[in-house]
Amino acid sequence: MFQADPQLSRTLGRLQPKAELDQQQDQLRMVIVESPGQLQDMQFPDIWLRDNCRCGECYLPQTLSRLPQLWNNLDTSVRVQQQSVDVDQQVLCIQWSDGHASQYPFAWLRERDFALANRTRYLSDFYRPAPRHWSGLEFGHIRREFQYQELLASDEQLLQWLHQLAVYGVALVKQAPLEFDVLRRLCNRVGFMRRTTYGDEFSVRAQPGASNYAYLAAPLPLHTDMPYFEYKPGVTLLHTLEQSDSPGGVNLLTDAYHVADLMRERYPAQFRVLCQTPVDWADIGRDGELEFHNIWRAPVINLDAEGRYVRINHSIPQRDSHFSVPLERVRPWYEAMALFVRLANEQACSFKTTPGDVLTFNNLRLVHGRTGYDDTDRNVRHIVGAFLDWDIVYSRLRVLRNATSKPTH
Repeated sequence: MFQADPQLSRTLGRLQPKAELDQQQDQLRMVIVESPGQLQDMQFPDIWLRDNCRCGECYLPQTLSRLPQLWNNLDTSVRVQQQSVDVDQQVLCIQWSDGHASQYPFAWLRERDFALANRTRYLSDFYRPAPRHWSGLEFGHIRREFQYQELLASDEQLLQWLHQLAVYGVALVKQAPLEFDVLRRLCNRVGFMRRTTYGDEFSVRAQPGASNYAYLAAPLPLHTDMPYFEYKPGVTLLHTLEQSDSPGGVNLLTDAYHVADLMRERYPAQFRVLCQTPVDWADIGRDGELEFHNIWRAPVINLDAEGRYVRINHSIPQRDSHFSVPLERVRPWYEAMALFVRLANEQACSFKTTPGDVLTFNNLRLVHGRTGYDDTDRNVRHIVGAFLDWDIVYSRLRVLRNATSKPTH
C-alpha cells in the first residue's frame, strides 16, 4: 500500500505550517510492501521505484543498467495508481499515473529496502567493509598472515586477504619466491598494477646520488606514499628480496586513522586545522628518461561529506616549501602537525620483514617508515614495491563475494 510516514507527519505538524507539512509529505511519498517472514515491512520512495522499473522499456539486462529514455522527460510528480502482489511469483506490481506498469521481484526489493538497518548493512559490508581502527598496542591482535601460493590458488584466501586490507589496512604475505615478478603475479590476481612515475614495480635500496629519500639508508620517517598525486595509489605492496643483517631496517607502521581519532577526541581545534588547511605536496626529479614535477594540494586529514576519513597525506621530504595559505594559518598548522607526528610515532608498531615477505597496506590510511641501517656490499637491503588502486581492490572483493552470495541486479 502507499502511505506517508505518520510519525514524521505528527512531528512535522507540531513545528511547521500546513503548507510546508504538505510539501514534506509529498516529498516523502512511500510505497510500503509487506515482507512475509520479516519483522518490518519494506519501504521505498515511489519516485525511486519508477526510476528503477525492471521492464524492457526501462532496463537493459545484459548491461545491468537502466535505459535513459525516462529521463528525457522525467515526471517527478508520478504517483502509484494501483499496487498489488503476485504471491506465487513473489513480485510487486504497480500501475503508475503516467500509464506505465512495473514489476519488482521481492528478492531484488529486499536487497534495496530503504530501512536504516538494510542501508547500514549494505554500506558497511558490501559497498566497502567498515574499517576498524587500531592502536600500536593492538597491532599484534589485528595482524594476519597469508601464504603467497595460497593467494594465487584460492579465491577464498584471496577474498580474506582483501577483506583484511579493507578492514584493518594491513596484511603480511609470507613465503613468496625471491623473484622480481612476484608482485605482478599477486596484483594480476586482483586486477592490475597501478603505474606511477617510478614505473610498475620499483626497487627500494640504497643508491648513491638517490633522487628519492626512500632510496637512502638513513632512517625513513613515517609517511604515506606519493601524497603529491591527486589519485594517490591506494595499496602499497613491498616484497623483501634481501634484508639487512644490521640491527636496522625495521619496519614502522601506524594506523593514522586512529591518530586522527585521538586528535578528534582530545585536540579538536588541532584536528580541524589538519582537516581544513591545504598543504602543497610535491615530487620533482627524474627516473630514467622520465622527468617529472608532481604537485597536489590537500589537507593532511581528508574527510568525506559525512565526516569519515578518506585519505591521510603525510611525508616530510615531499611537503613542498610552497605553502599557499594566509599568514595567520601557518603557525597553527605547524603546531597541529607537530602533534600529529608525535602521536603517530607514539602509536607506531615495529617488526622486521624477512626475505620472501610481502608487506601490504592501505596507503590512504597507514603511515609507514623504517629505521636506518648499515649498507655495504655484504649487507644489502633490497625491497621491490608496487601499487594497486582501491577501486580495483574493492571491485575484486565484490566479485569474489558475489560468487558466493549471488545478489540480484
